[in-house]
Amino acid sequence: MIKLTSHPVMLTGGAPVQCGKSPQGREKTMAYSVLRAHHRGGDGFRVKFDSLISHDITYVGIIQTAMASGLEKFPVPYVLTNCHNSLCAVGGTINEDDHVFGLSAAKKFGGIYVPANLAVIHQYARERLAGCGRMILGSDSHTRYGALGTLGVGEGGPEIVRQLLENTYDIAEPEVVLVWLTGTPAHGVGPHDAAIALCGAVYERGFVKNKILEFAGPGVSALPMDYRIGIDVMTTETACLSSIWTTDERVREYLTLHGRPEAYRAMAPEEGAVYDAMIEIDLSSLEPMAALPFHPSNACTLRELIANPGDILRECERKNPRLRLTDKLQGGKLSVNQGIIAGCAGGMYDNLAAAASILKGRSTGNGGFSLSVYPSSAPQNLALMRSGIAEELMMSGAVVKPAFCGPCFGAGDTPSNDAISIRHTTRNFPNREGSKPGEGQISSVFLMDARSIAATAANGGVLTSASDVDYEEPRGAGYIFDGTIYSKRVYDGWGRANSGEKLIFGPNIVPWPSLPPLPENLLLRLDSVIRDPVTTTDELIPSGETSSYRSNPLRLAEFTLSRRDPGYVGRTKETRTIDPQEILKKAGIDGEAPLASAIYAILPGDGSAREQAASCQRVLGGGANIVRDFATKRYRSNVINWGMLPLYCDGEFSGEVGGFVYLPGVRKIIESGRTEVPGVLISGGKKESITFRLPPLTVQEREILLAGCLMNWYKSKKEG
Repeated sequence: MIKLTSHPVMLTGGAPVQCGKSPQGREKTMAYSVLRAHHRGGDGFRVKFDSLISHDITYVGIIQTAMASGLEKFPVPYVLTNCHNSLCAVGGTINEDDHVFGLSAAKKFGGIYVPANLAVIHQYARERLAGCGRMILGSDSHTRYGALGTLGVGEGGPEIVRQLLENTYDIAEPEVVLVWLTGTPAHGVGPHDAAIALCGAVYERGFVKNKILEFAGPGVSALPMDYRIGIDVMTTETACLSSIWTTDERVREYLTLHGRPEAYRAMAPEEGAVYDAMIEIDLSSLEPMAALPFHPSNACTLRELIANPGDILRECERKNPRLRLTDKLQGGKLSVNQGIIAGCAGGMYDNLAAAASILKGRSTGNGGFSLSVYPSSAPQNLALMRSGIAEELMMSGAVVKPAFCGPCFGAGDTPSNDAISIRHTTRNFPNREGSKPGEGQISSVFLMDARSIAATAANGGVLTSASDVDYEEPRGAGYIFDGTIYSKRVYDGWGRANSGEKLIFGPNIVPWPSLPPLPENLLLRLDSVIRDPVTTTDELIPSGETSSYRSNPLRLAEFTLSRRDPGYVGRTKETRTIDPQEILKKAGIDGEAPLASAIYAILPGDGSAREQAASCQRVLGGGANIVRDFATKRYRSNVINWGMLPLYCDGEFSGEVGGFVYLPGVRKIIESGRTEVPGVLISGGKKESITFRLPPLTVQEREILLAGCLMNWYKSKKEG
């Protein structure tokens, strides 16, 4: 099905062959061609993006940060979408207050404002921004537009701020992995099946972590655009940096259909392009899949799950004792409670057309199973209505809802306690769909393709594979894009900044508190020690109802680690009352240092790009993350940009909650560029020497850490 090759390969004569490493050959990849075109000189890549995009969970804080650093106008097109906090279920008026602020900021600084329910962030980017050879930076981890020839990168808000202030996005030269596609998908196999299989093959091994995936091969031409886009957006779940695909007539047709024929150009790797590794996918061998709780890489074929549900579900329960999946077995068959097809991965025309084809003349039933679908944009919804697809879905019992990302992160269609929800969305992390295990509420999400979700719906909620259903695959038939809705409702102020425009602040929009610079010496208190294999950003700062408070750093910080370590916030407050000199004196250490909070986690930061996973720790007095490694580059960047030390600890870390770490001379270590930080661990009644790794930092990263955060760094540059 999927074969991994860890040695370099070269494209020669239209096929990959084994070769040696070649930096020169890597320059012939599409990825490096695009990066070089956006590089502004210096070591590695220092990139300026063509456009930026954020949603209403992130753009308020980004603009506030940029304003504090001297923002006068947006230097490139910056799109503000309103697809996350579209509901005002929490906090009264504060979600809509953010939207009002966003529109006023678009007018003042020359931005593009997309009102609520018109489009999810990534569908708008596909329809209006992406183009061959372009680069887009988004403050959302699923910023992936590779199928349209665009390198999309998802990062935390501070990286958007850098671009708004006309600085660069700086990375070391990334490795590039060839994804070689052959064959044609079988009946019933959709893009989510391919994506889940890919995640299952590479994620746990870290095979593509922080690398760029480059899709090529004869199998590309067999895939319609929505199919390619559906695979591409899920590459985020492999932990790669970005992705890009060869382009062809189907890409030209897509861009022309969306009124932008000039955005097309043919793209392919040059003869002799060298890749650091290769993933071979025979599309013909793929089967309908499910990603079991609690990760998109926890892949299982539906054939196996349907044939042997008891053993597979019991193994899930063994790994996650809170789950009660086997309760849903009836007569040896698995019955589920809810189906959702939504967002940037699921809510596209072809997926919903296929679902309608399966459900035509059938019923989702009037029992406990429900099906909701969310088209990814208003133009998509309009096309579905005009073609009769929306009617077919509604006649089957499905509920058609407006464009909204809520089901992806727990702000809409939260299942009932102990329920199983099958979803064509991006993630199935624990708690992400809205349950609260700490309060006795838990549900489970299985990721599946829209086709098998529809097949299950047609079978009354009994798990069913689309490969076992007779239906016709629409493959884009009947889709006509009409951008009239956008022209009538989207505010496009690009290039027309109005400095006299007044920003409108609601009562929940609060400025960032002042943050201290890095001191000469630092004492850290361990306020959370997490020994789980992976800690997601959803666990660091929950999604769902907390989203409404993301314009209020102090109030949001009260939710930090609330679903993973509920005592953390209280400990950070206790830390502020401790006299650090007393701690040092009791330990027999001659020195002085302020006290900051710290967390230890083995592999933190898997998942979302949201900066608040780091900034909330900093607001609570955080000074460091001690890790074995970071799950993603974007979370490490957030830690640094918010002024917290990224300290690596190989092997077992013996520190306990309430223990301390003393770092003498840490400021000079950062200034000098040294890659080791010696310290003293005071924990469990013992004192021992400890040395942390500090992999090489760029000059700018060191300056940011010394300044205390990116905002302070910009302020010092402005004053200097």
